[in-house]
Amino acid sequence: MAATQVCVVGGGPAGMVLGTLLARGGVRVTVLEKHTDFLRDFRGDTVHASTLTLLDELGLGEELARLPQRRVETAEVVLDSGPVRVGDLRRLPGRHRHIALVPQWDFLELLASAAAREPTFSLRRDAEVVGVRRDGGGRVCGVVVRDRTDGATSEVGADLVVACDGRGSTVRAAAGLPTRTFGVPMDVEWFRLPRADSDPSGLVGRISSGRMVVMIDRGGYWQCGFLVRHGGDEELRRQPVDHLRAELERLLPWLRGRTADLAGWDDVSLLAVRLDRLRRWHAPGLLVIGDAAHAMSPVGGVGINLAIQDATAAARHLGEVLRAGDPAPEALDAACRRVQRRRWLPTVLVQAGQRLAHRRIIRRVLGGDAPGASATRPPRALQVLQRLPWLQGVPARLVAIGPLPEHAPPWARR
Repeated sequence: MAATQVCVVGGGPAGMVLGTLLARGGVRVTVLEKHTDFLRDFRGDTVHASTLTLLDELGLGEELARLPQRRVETAEVVLDSGPVRVGDLRRLPGRHRHIALVPQWDFLELLASAAAREPTFSLRRDAEVVGVRRDGGGRVCGVVVRDRTDGATSEVGADLVVACDGRGSTVRAAAGLPTRTFGVPMDVEWFRLPRADSDPSGLVGRISSGRMVVMIDRGGYWQCGFLVRHGGDEELRRQPVDHLRAELERLLPWLRGRTADLAGWDDVSLLAVRLDRLRRWHAPGLLVIGDAAHAMSPVGGVGINLAIQDATAAARHLGEVLRAGDPAPEALDAACRRVQRRRWLPTVLVQAGQRLAHRRIIRRVLGGDAPGASATRPPRALQVLQRLPWLQGVPARLVAIGPLPEHAPPWARR
């Protein structure tokens, strides 16, 4: 049975950040990624200002800057009455006053390459975790892994298992940790459309009575999210895809002629939105972070940033114990409790904001009764943002930095 100090399940942003930080502290860490590579159509390619600062601290900022990317400095929403600016990232403190849109596979490969330079780091691909191992006292002491190339199973023993395997976490399910689930008003239909040089840049939101569209500028194309009522995907797909194309061209006339790229419903993917969080993020021998601990709504696009901040806090607290030598199980469990205490409040605050947006904006928009969506003037709150532009820095800070940004521990910096 292979053995390591920390076994990280999942090679997404949280898992790769945690693995990189711990390895730089000399901790033996193995990251298990079930896919062969990172080349998948990720929905979240945002690298927030606080993450850009973290990469600077790790000496990776210049490498990231060389990757293909777009920058978002402002956020606007287009109502029937016209465009309204809701956030201005140029008012952020610090060096990075933007959000970078970087293909997530490039971002993850950058982290994987940096981690591979550390002798205590190991990344296993095609390694799907199918269960957890427990010792005689019920403590998690490793995972069961299926090799997706040949179907063979093996075990990886570890002093600590950290689940970073997303909202459908196998490890979380195996641990049976209690979860609190919140209702959501929408799901999202995702698809791509070509982008022209004359189009707007950055993030585009379009709101009209009964309809909401979010568009993310990826350079050569738009990543588009068309919101539907939660559970409304089946009803939408009973209609020809021409119905969706017509709605898009009505809301965004400058897309005319390009919606033909949606040849059928096979070109549209469903994101079934979830919003939940574990009541307890840990069990003996186990820590759960990121989406595995708290599935986030796409509102604000903050899920990746929150997961990376979880990983940074986890590396700091776990590193304090693991770098001191051979820690007692009780010391590791205490460090896991400190991670949850550190990250609990920002998680609750962000999810509270998302729930408020669900109730006050999205539910009402999709129900066709959102004030200001079809009116000649925007709602009063948005009018205030236009009259007092400095207030646009507040939502920008909440999204791009977050309520409790984390920084790399000194021993991981370069």
